[in-house]
Amino acid sequence: MMPGNSRESPPDIVTVDIPIHLVKRGGRKEMQQPKGAAQPRGTDNTLVKALARGLRWKRMLESGEFATIAELAEREGIASSYMIRILLLMLFSPDIVEGILDGCQVPGLTLSVMLPPIPSEWRRKMQLWSEKATGPTAHLAD
Repeated sequence: MMPGNSRESPPDIVTVDIPIHLVKRGGRKEMQQPKGAAQPRGTDNTLVKALARGLRWKRMLESGEFATIAELAEREGIASSYMIRILLLMLFSPDIVEGILDGCQVPGLTLSVMLPPIPSEWRRKMQLWSEKATGPTAHLAD
């Protein structure tokens, strides 16, 4: 405001509409841009933690520290069925695991999507992983 000018000019108001939607991802809410917009990705800590646990458990079993999955699950205080599903993540191809660790997984590919029945062939796992799949739960319809 200039000296001697008793009248203030109204502030400039700018309204910006940003189309987003909220989704739950790994127990947290995440804002996502509309389809077609570039989606910045980050590492999914829930997936990374599951991979790390699976690798740790696999090593403990292979070393003979624990004789059975049931014995290890009891020591860890979790259900053996959950441990088995996490251990199955160790069967993913190295490309998928590396992509998850780099934060390059397909949007919507979460631990809860990966834990249901997983195909045994790497080619089918890659189909689940790839962006060409019709959606992160497409493998569940098989």
